[in-house]
Amino acid sequence: MKSNTVIGFLGSTLDAAKFGPTRWNKWRPTVSICMQEDLRVDRFVLIHGSFHKRLANFVAQDIREVSPETEILLQVMDFEDAWDFEEVYGKLLDFARGFPFDPDSHDYLVHITTGTHVGQICLFLLTEARYLPGKLLQTQPQKGAPQPIGTWNVIDLDLSRYDSIATRFAEAKAESTSVLKSGIETRNAAFNHMIDEIEQVAVRSRSPILLMGPTGAGKSQLARKVYDLKRLRHQVSGPYVEVNCATLKGDSAMSALFGHKKGAFTGAVQDRPGLLKSADKGLLFLDEIGELGLDEQAMILRAVEEGRFLPVGSDNEVKSSFQLIAGTNRNLMEEVAAGNFREDLFARLNLWTFTLPGLADRREDIEPNLDYELERFAEREGARVTFNKEARERYVSFAESPSASWQGNFRDLAASVTRMATLCPGGRIDRDVVESEVSRLKRLWSGENRYDDQLEELLGPEQLSAIDPFDLVQLEFVIRACQRSRSISEAGRGLFNVSREQRKSTNDADRLRKYLAKFGLTWSSINNVA
Repeated sequence: MKSNTVIGFLGSTLDAAKFGPTRWNKWRPTVSICMQEDLRVDRFVLIHGSFHKRLANFVAQDIREVSPETEILLQVMDFEDAWDFEEVYGKLLDFARGFPFDPDSHDYLVHITTGTHVGQICLFLLTEARYLPGKLLQTQPQKGAPQPIGTWNVIDLDLSRYDSIATRFAEAKAESTSVLKSGIETRNAAFNHMIDEIEQVAVRSRSPILLMGPTGAGKSQLARKVYDLKRLRHQVSGPYVEVNCATLKGDSAMSALFGHKKGAFTGAVQDRPGLLKSADKGLLFLDEIGELGLDEQAMILRAVEEGRFLPVGSDNEVKSSFQLIAGTNRNLMEEVAAGNFREDLFARLNLWTFTLPGLADRREDIEPNLDYELERFAEREGARVTFNKEARERYVSFAESPSASWQGNFRDLAASVTRMATLCPGGRIDRDVVESEVSRLKRLWSGENRYDDQLEELLGPEQLSAIDPFDLVQLEFVIRACQRSRSISEAGRGLFNVSREQRKSTNDADRLRKYLAKFGLTWSSINNVA
């Protein structure tokens, strides 16, 4: 049988009593522990300050009277300020690290009834963290007539032993992961495991998070859901601020991110706080962070590490406390090797890195996401649309098959559902609507769109027939890139990714706009055609 060791503070008030026989009529927590018939105390480590040495010796003598078999170890621990959490925790931690614990031979009970509230909290934290390898011991006086023994109970911090608590924790965790998944009952095991890890990181850490993955994989939506979860847990009080770094270039990037002072440059007619300041006490999502210049990257690093940065044209630093989530569809390790991304910033971001898979790698999640997109359509348009059974089976069968490439990932799925919901007769998607949409998706992904009705609708049959096949292939590729992108700037960066590195100044959006104009096309005309 293991021996029992109790560790606790001397209670300078509760353990004190007159030195006469009347003291045995009073409940004194430290003494009462050793008076329990159903608790054997083999050793008592009694922590006290030098000022209370006389009381400690007095209490120790009374313990010897009621429990002669108990070994008493008086442990002197002085605090300059017993209410200074840092000092109390630090000295108790030093004590715990230096104490010769032997859990194989001893059971340890940490008494948390005596001592200051700060001391009790520190004992709890050290026990929870297993620096004190025991269970918590709580004592209290017995109700009714005064008597010295009182009652005791042990608090086991292994929460898995408490069914109701374990159930509530499981429910809370399920609620948190549901928030991150927008309530979608996803089935992909690897994705669900990743979401479980993100949930733990989101609620336990303020360190930066890096979300990698292809365009349309859901990085922006997940970042917003992390914010919603942290707000639900009262871990952020500020706003959610999102910016696509690919839209920020040159001096405007510095100004947009870090703000500027009035008169800092031509056009700076008033002070601007900047996005980092706007995200104070909240969450900042920098999507496509790999598009930032090296100077902006350096300032982002300092802002993350020190919470300070210098607005453009200002001599005074600004403070902002925010959590950073960064998103990218680039391989940042390759970008670091190529000199396009700072190694120190990547190292800071790479603490928590999660790669979101594309939709083609999560085909079992297509059906639950199908229902989610139908719900989004209903909320957005105020009209509920459903599939008939045959149509749903046909669409899901195609969507989960290898012939569905889902190049635009969840954006392709969202657009597909929107088209079917808009074109279906009477709010019911039938087999004909699905067959038409399947054909449309196949053409979209095939790269063989010379006779695509979408091109004919955009250009007209006469202009379409007048374009050389060589030019037509290029135009088809450009149109597909536009339809997969959120903005003309994003499409331009993707199309001119190589040549843009060879020019000092770039305006990819204007270059793409001029190319489309040669065929009488505009960004809006392309994206308004289903």
